[in-house]
Amino acid sequence: MPPACPRHTSAATEAFPVSAGRMRTAILFTMCAGMFLVQLDVTVVNVALPTLGSELHADVPQLQWVVVGYSVVLAALLLTGGALGDVLGHRGVVLTGLAVFGAASAACGLAQSAGWLVAGRAVQGVGAALLLPGTMAVITGTFPDRTERARALGIWAGISALALPAGPLLGGILVQAAGWRPVFWLNVPIVAAAAVATRRLVPPDVRKPGRVDIPGAATAALALGSGVYAVIAKTPWVGLLAVAAAVAFVAVEQRSAEPMLPLSLLRSRQTAGANLVSAAMNFVGLGSVLVFTLYLQDVLEAGPIAAGVALLPMFVPLVLLGPVTGRLTAKFGPRPQILAGLVLGAAAMLNLLRIGPGSGYGTLLPTLLVLSVGMGLLTAAVVTAAVSDAPGERAGIAGGINNAARQAGGALGVAVFGAVAGEPAAHASFVHGLHLLGFVSAGLWLAAAALAAATVHSRGREKASCGDELI
Repeated sequence: MPPACPRHTSAATEAFPVSAGRMRTAILFTMCAGMFLVQLDVTVVNVALPTLGSELHADVPQLQWVVVGYSVVLAALLLTGGALGDVLGHRGVVLTGLAVFGAASAACGLAQSAGWLVAGRAVQGVGAALLLPGTMAVITGTFPDRTERARALGIWAGISALALPAGPLLGGILVQAAGWRPVFWLNVPIVAAAAVATRRLVPPDVRKPGRVDIPGAATAALALGSGVYAVIAKTPWVGLLAVAAAVAFVAVEQRSAEPMLPLSLLRSRQTAGANLVSAAMNFVGLGSVLVFTLYLQDVLEAGPIAAGVALLPMFVPLVLLGPVTGRLTAKFGPRPQILAGLVLGAAAMLNLLRIGPGSGYGTLLPTLLVLSVGMGLLTAAVVTAAVSDAPGERAGIAGGINNAARQAGGALGVAVFGAVAGEPAAHASFVHGLHLLGFVSAGLWLAAAALAAATVHSRGREKASCGDELI
């Protein structure tokens, strides 16, 4: 989205008779509210899973779909959401995203079955895919000055990041006080307030000529959705459909005049390598959140609030290290932080081999802390690596591709981790599954470290997409 023209500022000031600075600040925090909800719903549901599973008579595969129904759709439609904003206007797309997200949240709160809830979560993913690129584009247009824009996007990223530790804690409090439904109803009044503020504060923006890559979006969604289904349902034939859809997606993007995923950006070894590392990072990170939540509540028999507090060491270091890693990356390049983060994460997952059916929280704690530190070192650095080789005018698209890679990796991780761990009621087999996941995850991250060492530049050309680091 191009910088806002003077016409935009005057229109908004007439709608709200306040100073231009205060108006821009109001727009910034309205967009932050939308993004906070998008991020919150990645983690807030996990603590509610045992409770809603009991009430809705849902097994582990159905609980996996409650999580991945959201992330699969978000990953598949993320780039399409950005393209829709360019063609139709980001203000309208943000308003649509808020409406879809709010309505879907209400539907989730009313759900009477696991299938109903999964469908609602998928529609939430549609709203999130419109909001994530749309809120960033509105902020970019509202702050035409580069310095102010960087500061605003930093605030946007920081508030978004706070949703990660807030999710388990807030979810635990709500579930223990009033059940799992308020986890979703919480979104509705916030979305309504954000929609009113967006309509009054944000002026219509300039639309760009172009079209949306519908075939690309459809084949991407089919490939990712069927791949996740094949893992959860253990159905190899659906896996073949996922492979066929992935091949069709590549073919469609190669032939499209305006592709959703410009394949030319992946010709850079660093860009391709960084996106694979990003997918591996979220594969382990979000998959771990699922099984650790089940372990804490079903094996260690912790209550929802206690489980939410117990998960904080997995998120707080990640948030705190984000700005530090950004400065280190600017000074030393992304490779040292990526390698250090991956090695620490591998060591953290190997610690799962120490867990037994009778182990307490103290045995799991080192994994939570060290994995969070590893991801804190990784996140900003790997985003920087993903966008550094992209031409300046395509850095935003490169950042969007990296976001999509992370979301897709996370969705697959939840599917695989849940399938391997199995039912937590069978404590011995569940713990055995944790051992296997620890071993495989460590191997995956060490392989990712080797890939990063071979593909990521040691120094130079760092141009992080401000605001993407902590998403």
